[in-house]
Amino acid sequence: MALRAAATTAAAPRALRALFSTFSSSFPFNPPQAQVQKPPPAEPSTNLFVSGLSKRTTSDGLKKAFEQYGEVVHAKVVTDRVSGFSKGFGFVRYSSLEGAEAGIKGMDGQFLDGWVIFAEYARPREQPPPLNNNYGPSNGNFNRPPFGSQ
Repeated sequence: MALRAAATTAAAPRALRALFSTFSSSFPFNPPQAQVQKPPPAEPSTNLFVSGLSKRTTSDGLKKAFEQYGEVVHAKVVTDRVSGFSKGFGFVRYSSLEGAEAGIKGMDGQFLDGWVIFAEYARPREQPPPLNNNYGPSNGNFNRPPFGSQ
């Protein structure tokens, strides 16, 4: 395979090789540099967002892991409704900002149930956009029958 590639490149004219080579100094296209914008860091609060959790991690296990850094008021692993397994993230609420800060410093990047977890301050939930379902008095359909009735 290597011999075939070497024979093909040796036989190709230099002009074609230069035209299709991205290493050529005369290559006119400069690909744009990807600009990944990170969201600003969340404001310190007593509520932490924990990601990277194992599917087997429970709320009790999460609470026990974070209790060594301060008084945990509440710990919740978000679970799938059908299977009951973790969705891979959860929340831990401390009684003080100092406990939350110690929890982040102590648990961020550590192993829990065999998985590396990440802890950071939780961001406030964004308000969802209003529903536009074209039913009800908002669009003037006062006389429209309810769904499913004839």
